[in-house]
Amino acid sequence: MSERTQTSDEKNRYVVIMAGGRGERFWPVSRQQTPKQLLTLWGGRSLLQQCYDRVAGLVPDERILVVTNGDQAAQVIAQLPQLPEENIVAEPCGRDTCAAVVLSAALVSQRSEAGVMAILPADHVISDPRRFREILADSMALAVTESVLVTVGIRPDQPATGYGYIKQGGRREVGDGRNDGRTIFFDAQRFVEKPDLSTAEAYVRSRQYVWNAGMFVWSAATLCEAIRQHQPEMSQAFVRWREAAAVPERLGTVLREEYPGIQKISIDYALMEKAGNVVIADGDFGWDDLGAWTALSRHLPLDENGNCVIGDLVSVAAANNVVYDQRQRKNPVALVGINDSIVVMTDDATLVAAKSGAQNIKELVKRLAKDRLRRHLI
Repeated sequence: MSERTQTSDEKNRYVVIMAGGRGERFWPVSRQQTPKQLLTLWGGRSLLQQCYDRVAGLVPDERILVVTNGDQAAQVIAQLPQLPEENIVAEPCGRDTCAAVVLSAALVSQRSEAGVMAILPADHVISDPRRFREILADSMALAVTESVLVTVGIRPDQPATGYGYIKQGGRREVGDGRNDGRTIFFDAQRFVEKPDLSTAEAYVRSRQYVWNAGMFVWSAATLCEAIRQHQPEMSQAFVRWREAAAVPERLGTVLREEYPGIQKISIDYALMEKAGNVVIADGDFGWDDLGAWTALSRHLPLDENGNCVIGDLVSVAAANNVVYDQRQRKNPVALVGINDSIVVMTDDATLVAAKSGAQNIKELVKRLAKDRLRRHLI
């Protein structure tokens, strides 16, 4: 998109990529310094780089920001050398998504009082990038004309218990109101955290609930007002961080002083569940949050026995497994009579897990830290 053809509203559009997660469910490949979003799992590009590729046609590089942490900042800079280095901001410590969002708003607001921003996780998989950009652009246009907090909802195709859900209200008429490929918006009625299986099944049957994708679009001004109403301490931090953002070196000092004392809370709990001006954009662009090793089976070819394999597998009566071998010295992985399992090998660790326990790998990571095996997490 050339600056010559942009409208004044488009020149105030920003994209913020959230790239500070640890990707613990992808251990032992994902580590603190090289988490999931920095890994190249397929396609020759890391998940972070793929996220950048999707939005590079939406806004120019100088208006793409990345919020990460100190352990990962150097690799983010190396993976995205086209971005101005001052656009990559490192949190001194993890304080969950509310602090990261408020920091992002401070950065955008300092650059443009009329700034509108999309907040995007770095580790999602999108099968239709063109449609994705259209929905973001439509959501940004809505955020300019109305004081709304836009969240992207994904229509569930299964009763997943690992996602949050949002109940849809009435459909909103936007622009000319035609259903000709434009983005469809709904009022949000309520947010529901990860439900049990029977509740999730009821949600899917009702067709009134969508998955909470953790993607947001709003103007910096609308977000700031919402934070002022619902999180006054965060609002005060926003004012300080916006002022400090005028001098990058000063911002780093302020964040190191203040960030450890900031409340650790998600943006959903802190704001989205409380606000009355939340709008859902229908995210019909093919989405996967790649939340566990089992997700690879949805994106990589399978062998004749349904095994998803990165590496050299020799198997007898072994089916529906995920095998990922990252060892520098390649040797075959041999499976006999093993089904529905995850086998991951690195130079210093081996993981063997049932697919049904994929979400529990995060608990395993906590156990490793407690058992003084932290060297296998760094």
